[in-house]
Amino acid sequence: MAGAVEIKTASPNVSRRNFDPTAVVPEPLPPVVTAANGEDAGVDKLDKESREIVLGKNVHTTCFAVTEPEANDEFTGDKEAYMAGVLARYRKSLMERTKHHLGYPYNLDFDYGALAQLQHFSINNLGDPFIESNYGVHSRQFEVGVLDWFARLWEIEKNDYWGYITNCGTEGNLHGILVGREVFPDGILYASRESHYSVFKAARMYRMECVKVDTLISGEIDCADFRAKLLANKGKPAIINVNIGTTVKGAVDDLDLVIQTLEGCGFSRDRFYIHCDGALFGLMMPFVKRAPKVSFKKPIGSVSVSGHKFVGCPMPCGVQITRMEHVNALSSNVEYLASRDATIMGSRNGHAPIFLWYTLNRKGYNGFAKEVQKCLRNAHYLKDQLRAAGIGAMLNELSSTVVFERPRDEDFVRRWQLACEGNIAHVVVMPSVSIEKLDVFLNELVKNRSTWYQEQQPPCIAADIGKENCACPLHK
Repeated sequence: MAGAVEIKTASPNVSRRNFDPTAVVPEPLPPVVTAANGEDAGVDKLDKESREIVLGKNVHTTCFAVTEPEANDEFTGDKEAYMAGVLARYRKSLMERTKHHLGYPYNLDFDYGALAQLQHFSINNLGDPFIESNYGVHSRQFEVGVLDWFARLWEIEKNDYWGYITNCGTEGNLHGILVGREVFPDGILYASRESHYSVFKAARMYRMECVKVDTLISGEIDCADFRAKLLANKGKPAIINVNIGTTVKGAVDDLDLVIQTLEGCGFSRDRFYIHCDGALFGLMMPFVKRAPKVSFKKPIGSVSVSGHKFVGCPMPCGVQITRMEHVNALSSNVEYLASRDATIMGSRNGHAPIFLWYTLNRKGYNGFAKEVQKCLRNAHYLKDQLRAAGIGAMLNELSSTVVFERPRDEDFVRRWQLACEGNIAHVVVMPSVSIEKLDVFLNELVKNRSTWYQEQQPPCIAADIGKENCACPLHK
């Protein structure tokens, strides 16, 4: 086969002479999600409260098949040439998608070339990070260094904390809530309705009673509703998930008010456990001068953050820290490892701690502070430009998540990889999001929007972001 190789029909026996490893095959966008009645579920149904997601294996239409090498491949090298071409095209596809990445909180500005020398090793941090196992190819020395850095950030002494580097932010939430459940086996889990879905996944996995608390228009937990629900369940301890940046609106729950509400309802400190989900903003807030502190000097039980979001680690990972006094209930001896284990996954990526250690050392507190200020400044720029263009937009204080009306064209949504919920979408401004990138996005949005609403008015999103932030004809 000469020339560019199509994804579905590529043969593993492509001639080296005719094969072009740099040929780009555009990756098709995923199909528009359709409702059960066959109607478009995303374009003209913005007034629907929810959109049906049709499950299926549509990814097989663009998969890279695994095929057996030919008998003479050792001599011809055709299979190696084929795989090199697939990887080259995939890399170009990643570069293109990265250029139009705005809706998810990943910092794509990083360079870990210095760590390539370690990719030849199978590094596995089995079990407890503080107890070495029989498996010697590990990175515990890096992991504990990273944990100590976060312990200082969240103001807890070395001897008073326990933690580990997780495989993702969800694992941090699963672990934090599990610790709370072990401390209070009959406790009730309270979480705002805008908490990350992993919190409610934890409730299902652990068979916990879970009470959803209403939120303010900002997305922050409504402590008046929280108080009412606490008083209705005074007989049982409380396990609370506090959001340090909600998934959709980037709202930060008022930790101090949550604690005051608990104590005002008669819950002494030995009858509640607070887990702080700081997946994104847990690492940004310490560098905002006016922001309230997330600190173990307050009566919290655990904090978790993601390492692949603001930090910019190239693989999913996270950090979970809790109080040493709570861990014994989870920990057990594992003779096979010659260690103890209080983690969820057991085997853990030993490369992730090295990547985190590397970037924490390169940037330091001052470097992160500068990046936080850049994100907040660029987020305000985007919000102001959206409003100047007559588009409703909201930006919470302490947040770099800009919420605005959901674009009508799902191709546009997929092109810019926007995260949407109901009538709203958002852009999460990360260190890798420049003013230039935002300007390209804004120009495309304004141009397309002029055609979307030629014959009808833009939707009202006051119920989602407040009247003061809506730009519909009623609230202009």
